[in-house]
Amino acid sequence: MSIESSTGDTTPATAARNYIVTLSCADQPGIVHAVSGALLQTGCNITESQQFESPETGTFFMRVAVATDAPQAEVWGSLEPVSQAFGMQLDVFDAGRPARTLIMCSREGHALNDLLFQQRAGMLSIEVPLIVSNHEDLRPMAEFYGVPFVHLPVTRDNKSDAEARLLELVAEHKIDVVVLARYMQILSDDLCRELNGRAINIHHSFLPSFKGARPYHQAHARGVKLIGATAHYVTADLDEGPIIEQEVIRVNHAQTPQQFVSLGRDVEGRTLATAVRWHAQHRVLLDGTRTVVFN
Repeated sequence: MSIESSTGDTTPATAARNYIVTLSCADQPGIVHAVSGALLQTGCNITESQQFESPETGTFFMRVAVATDAPQAEVWGSLEPVSQAFGMQLDVFDAGRPARTLIMCSREGHALNDLLFQQRAGMLSIEVPLIVSNHEDLRPMAEFYGVPFVHLPVTRDNKSDAEARLLELVAEHKIDVVVLARYMQILSDDLCRELNGRAINIHHSFLPSFKGARPYHQAHARGVKLIGATAHYVTADLDEGPIIEQEVIRVNHAQTPQQFVSLGRDVEGRTLATAVRWHAQHRVLLDGTRTVVFN
């Protein structure tokens, strides 16, 4: 159970506030009634409500958007007894607070550019205090968007030190989510566990059929008719974390491997941006190795 920490709430007490409540617990009668009643006590107007019961795990999931004059702590306080009674994992988020996002990249800039462009255009509710890369190639792009760029080389000999520095940056900048925008390094099991549920990766959907180098060329050689991308949470099982979003497009025999690469980059950028958007809007809840996405 947690209430989202604030970086300095200066909203006047009388101003309308918007919050997102997410919860999960064992499915049982009375959950929706109890949650709605508690929110009513703090004068909350429910503007959106979605729920789902997982038949595989027997877990109940709920996401509620509310508007109220009450401060965040008061909303949390009204829900805490309900959380305890039902054994919930409960979170209360300020809907107006952008997710503080650390983006990691290597040499390919398409996914990074999509994220930064959409953030600048107001299409992503994130703020990006820094970009971390194991190469210098994308520093000019970071400078174009006015985002600090940290070069953090990774070798076999310094990998543990580099990951320790990364976690220091996560803590220092109060990062909510780490996004791997074509970051071409495998994270250690310890780092994956440390970032569990708050690190998102993108990969081409050819895995596991087309592992290794030049996957689009492998796909072209096999005459595939669909290419795409998968955005997922990072786990110690490489490219097998809970899936947030996937997209595919049709291709044909007349297209070249280079066209596959270009089309694939477009799909990767869109898919990753969508996954980040849903995560930032608190629409994604973990259900074991799967996700519940209220979109």
